[in-house]
Amino acid sequence: MTAFSFKTAATPIVIGSFALTAVTGVLMFFHLDSGLNKVAHEWLSWAFLAGALWHISINWKSFCRYWQQPPALIIIALFAVVLAASFVPIKGKADGKPQFMAPIHAMARAPLPTLAPVLGMDMPTLRAHLHSQGIEVQSDTQSLEALVGSDARRQVDVLAKLTRAPARP
Repeated sequence: MTAFSFKTAATPIVIGSFALTAVTGVLMFFHLDSGLNKVAHEWLSWAFLAGALWHISINWKSFCRYWQQPPALIIIALFAVVLAASFVPIKGKADGKPQFMAPIHAMARAPLPTLAPVLGMDMPTLRAHLHSQGIEVQSDTQSLEALVGSDARRQVDVLAKLTRAPARP
């Protein structure tokens, strides 16, 4: 049985962090992520990168051989092209954000008395629905953004719950 060493840790780190990144990435792709999936995906992908670099440094001679094999170079080049293409702006996105985000931001920035009729509610009903979500309105001059912050996911979540809420609590 071989003793576990600093050198042999690289591959298990790559395997474990790849599994974590792959699973959380697939969950995010299908919008099934929950809890800390997104945070784990973003932050623990650094472990994947570190493990991969560590693995490459340990296996440097084998790594260098790939740069001399035409099939390997073609695959690497294809991924490089896809990476480069991922930086090209997509038509239908403003500032890299989907077009539907502009009206979401507009609704989130509107004063609550302006937002209430858009949601088919009066102010007391809107206040009650926000209260049921743990959001306390201090002033009618506030906006949803002032109440929940600038995180678009949180804004969309609150707006979605408000649009599904009955007109009267």
